[in-house]
Amino acid sequence: AAALLLLAALGAQAAAGDFDPYRVLGVGRSSSQADIKKAYKRLAREWHPDKNKDPGAEDKFIQISKAYEILSNEEKRANFDRYGDAGESQGYSQHQHHQFHHFHEGFYFDESFFHFPFNSERRDTSDEKYLLHFAHYINEIVPDSFKKPYLIKITSDWCFSCIHIEPVWKEVAQELEALGVGIGVVHAGYERRLAHHLGAHSTPSLLGLINGKITFFHNAVIRENLRQFVENLLPGNLVEKITDKNYIRFLSNWKKENKPHVLLFDHLPVVPLLYKLTAFAYRDYLSFGYVYVGLRGTEELSSQYNINVYTPTMMIFKEHIDRPADVVQARDMKKQLIDDFLSQNKFLMVARLTNQRLFQELCPVKKSHRQRKHCVVLLTGEGDKFAEAYETFLTFAVANTKDTLKFVHIYNDRQPEFADALLMDEEKYRGKSAVVILERRNNAGKIAYKILEEAWQGSKEDNFILLDLLDQLRTDPGLLSSETVLADLNDELAPMFLIRWLYSMLDYISDCWDSLFHSNWREMMPLLSLLFSALFILFGTVIVQAFSDSSDTRDSPPSEKEETAAKTEKNDASFSKESNSRIPKKGFVEVTELTDINYNSNLVRLRPGHMNVVLILSNSTKTVLLQKFALEVYTFTGSSCLHFSFLSLDKHREWLEYLLEFAQDAAPIPNQYDKHFLERDYTGYVLALNGHKKYFCLFKPHRSGDEGGTLGSCEDYNSSLHTEARGKPSCSPGSRSIRNKLHKLSFWMERLLEGSLQRFYIPSWPALD
Repeated sequence: AAALLLLAALGAQAAAGDFDPYRVLGVGRSSSQADIKKAYKRLAREWHPDKNKDPGAEDKFIQISKAYEILSNEEKRANFDRYGDAGESQGYSQHQHHQFHHFHEGFYFDESFFHFPFNSERRDTSDEKYLLHFAHYINEIVPDSFKKPYLIKITSDWCFSCIHIEPVWKEVAQELEALGVGIGVVHAGYERRLAHHLGAHSTPSLLGLINGKITFFHNAVIRENLRQFVENLLPGNLVEKITDKNYIRFLSNWKKENKPHVLLFDHLPVVPLLYKLTAFAYRDYLSFGYVYVGLRGTEELSSQYNINVYTPTMMIFKEHIDRPADVVQARDMKKQLIDDFLSQNKFLMVARLTNQRLFQELCPVKKSHRQRKHCVVLLTGEGDKFAEAYETFLTFAVANTKDTLKFVHIYNDRQPEFADALLMDEEKYRGKSAVVILERRNNAGKIAYKILEEAWQGSKEDNFILLDLLDQLRTDPGLLSSETVLADLNDELAPMFLIRWLYSMLDYISDCWDSLFHSNWREMMPLLSLLFSALFILFGTVIVQAFSDSSDTRDSPPSEKEETAAKTEKNDASFSKESNSRIPKKGFVEVTELTDINYNSNLVRLRPGHMNVVLILSNSTKTVLLQKFALEVYTFTGSSCLHFSFLSLDKHREWLEYLLEFAQDAAPIPNQYDKHFLERDYTGYVLALNGHKKYFCLFKPHRSGDEGGTLGSCEDYNSSLHTEARGKPSCSPGSRSIRNKLHKLSFWMERLLEGSLQRFYIPSWPALD
């Protein structure tokens, strides 16, 4: 037993000694993290498979990545220095595992003794050809996913579950690859960036990639589930089921869709996956239909085209739906056979140029003299008027098909810039068809061309002229003597912006739905955080508002205007805060007379933030003005920082005029030598006095002649305010109603609480004698 354990220990040391990260990176055991990182970057650039074409570059790069992963992690580095192994865990996202299993006391053995097949040094070579790197994935795999779906496996070292699914993975990968599905493997330990980009946070993970979109596999890893998963990645409308009732409509759509139409006749009740994958790869060029020959209702179709119901048959139809343009039959339809068949029939005999991509494919730029390709273009219109010209051109194209010639047509009204550049709006071509032979010289739109002298009528003479020109072109390329530059063609079949936006929204909602109900929670965390934050703010605001409304009977919430006033003047905060409540607390307005007895307490020594609103009146107007004043200010009596008083003009005219001298622009004071000096009427004036800060705001009485009235605020006193002619009394009961003097005082009070009224400062309060 002791000898066995000794052999085990020696075997463990030998296995551990196979891989030395220090030797791989070329650094010493005492090297710092900076030296290790520097060595890794240098070697990674040198041995990256995308840059180094050496056959062993990929294995060397993997060793370099693994060595850096060990030495850049202090815990793994310590484990390696101590035991000769980094102690990596199952799954690349975990970093701790039990390095040893104890056997009795003082004996242990290392896991490497067993030489598990999932060790990176001995991993299955069948995955080597599928390994993906980040740059390769971004630059090649993602663009290729628009032609075929990809099934990708995320794996890592020391992953027991990866070994468990390996037999199924090998079988399915081999089967699907033969059908045209792309296969990829990402080693998360060495391609951590790519694994995170894909959203795989554990191993093993399986995902599908199609049209640049990633979908995770969440079912049991068995053959049927994986095949169904790949099939579900494909769009559902790739292949149309065809019967006797709809085959005429299907084949007749060649003109609208500008595509050949393919029919597959087979005895399987469901469309084969191979056929769906083919339809996805060629969806931009061909439309696909499937005929289940064992189904009742397909007899006429099978008889029409003389189908052998026991052998899968593929037919391609172009401009003529009564007979196929090409046919292939095989008991075992292979991908290569189908690709060769379809690649030779991607276009109609006389395809319509509907976009720039199609123009570039049908009429490529010449690369050399031997690779010259010319396009014969029929410029025509839509409708029965041009039908005969098109049919004769089609007949000519079918009879003169060559590899160096492509016959196409274009609608002048749909591509006006193209037509105008060639026809130059000549009168003889207006309302008629024309034929142009052209050759593209570069990708910038430059072409050489020759146009038939006369309009194309489709007559025998026209056919002879065109045939003669094409024969001359074979020996004399200089026949195309005219040159011009064409703008890019309009995309006639592109969906409207609104439809494209709708499709994008549906894709985004679908992505969110899939992520929400599956296990990829880390990718959804930012969206969920935003969603719950918005809900919290919304419901929090509602709850706060509900509590605020419930307390309105005690103290109503502050208005926005009053909050503005509080921010404008910091020391007036108490005034703004207490003036928030506008609900009167009493059923009357308490207005006291301002006299020399209460002058100090009601004004000079008024508490900070408090104001005294003083009405100016005379003995004759006292009753009427006080009643109106009470009505106007009643809604403001709920504020404890507002006090209301009145001042007798008969007793304290000099005090009032002293204050008004500091507001000369608002209330001009007559000269004392004026004979009407003592006749000026100040009744109806209202002053808001701030005793602590020594300023006041002024309300001037409303003029009965004003349209709409005047606020009488002290912020803006222009021509709209009262400007009296000197020497005449300002106010007489005969010219205006005394009661209307305080019209709109409530609006002025609103502005007072807002803090938007102009303030007139005085050095000190005068004595009230």
